[in-house]
Amino acid sequence: MDILKNPWRGKGLSPDVLAGAPMPSVDAAAAEALPGLVAGAPETPLIAIEGMGAQVWAKDERGRMGLGSFKALGAAYVIAHAAAQTQAADLSQALSGQTYVTASAGNHGLSVAAGAQKYGAGAVIYLAEAVPEGFADRLRHHGAKVVRAGADYAQSMQAALKAADENGWTLLSDSSWPGYFDLPHRLMEGYLVMAAEAARQCPDMPTHIYLQAGVGGLAGACAAYFRAVWGDGPQIIVVEPEFAPALQASIRAGCAVLADGPASNMGRLDCKEPSLIALRGLARDADEFATITEEEAEAVLPMLAAQGAATTPSGGAGLAALRLMEPGPEARVLGIISEMADP
Repeated sequence: MDILKNPWRGKGLSPDVLAGAPMPSVDAAAAEALPGLVAGAPETPLIAIEGMGAQVWAKDERGRMGLGSFKALGAAYVIAHAAAQTQAADLSQALSGQTYVTASAGNHGLSVAAGAQKYGAGAVIYLAEAVPEGFADRLRHHGAKVVRAGADYAQSMQAALKAADENGWTLLSDSSWPGYFDLPHRLMEGYLVMAAEAARQCPDMPTHIYLQAGVGGLAGACAAYFRAVWGDGPQIIVVEPEFAPALQASIRAGCAVLADGPASNMGRLDCKEPSLIALRGLARDADEFATITEEEAEAVLPMLAAQGAATTPSGGAGLAALRLMEPGPEARVLGIISEMADP
C-alpha cells in the first residue's frame, strides 16, 4: 500500500492546468427529482460490516435499479435528462432516432444501454476483445448493439470516438477531457442520488470515508457532496489499484498525467488517465490517495462474502484499504460496495 497526503487539500488545483474543467455538482436534488430515473426504484441499503476493527457502514450498490452497480445512476441519468428536455408526452419514445455510443469495460455500458432502451434511443457499445462474452450478452439484453474493437479499453474508446464522429452519434463517456465536460458533469451528478441516500442513512457523521476510484467519477461526486453535507469533519481517502494510480500520480504531479502500467484485476478501476472533473474536485476534497496491490484487493473478499456482501476486487477496494489502514476502534467509517460479484 502506498499513501499520499494531498498537498492541495482545501484549495485544489488551478483550473488552468485542468483545461477549465468544472467542479463536480453537489445538486443531489436535481438528480433525485428527475422523473423516470429513480421513480419506483427503492434506495439501496446501508449495511454494517463486521471485523474491521471500527464501526463500518457500507453503501451496498449491488442491487441498484437491477443493473448491479452504482453506474446505473450515471449514463442513464444523462439520457433521462435528455428525454425530459424534449417534453414529449410519451417519454418512452422521446429519443427515437438518436444513438448513444461509448466504450465500456463493465457497468457503464449497461447504464448507457438501459437508459437508451428506456427512452427509445439506440445504443452502441464498443468492447475490447478481452471483455467476457457474458457481459456482451447482458448489453444485448438491454437492446444495445455490441462492437468488438481493440485489445484494451483505450483502443475500444478510440473506436467509439471515431464512430461517434462518422455517424453523428452522441458520445457518452464516464470520463472527461479537454473540450468534453458537459455530459460527464451531468453523469457525475446522477451519482449524487447514491451519496444523498448514504448521508441520510448514516446514523452519525463518519470520521473516515473510503472511496474507490477508476477515472474518479464516483469518488469525485461523492467527496464533493459529503464535504457539502459534513464539511471538513470526515477524512476522505481515495483508493486506486497500484497498477493504475491515475489520480494519485496526478495529485503528486500537480496536473493530470498518464499512469501507465500492467492490467489490474480491479478491472473497473483499471484506468490510466483521470477524469479532469473528478481530479479537480478531489484535489480540493480528498485528504489522502492510497493505492493497493492486487493481493490486498483480493484479501478482503472472503470476509465480505461471509457477511452476505460478496463483490469484486473493484467493488470492495475501498474496504480493502480500510482493512489495511486500521483507523481504530473509535472510527466511524463509510465505504461503498460499488458492484455485485461477477456471475
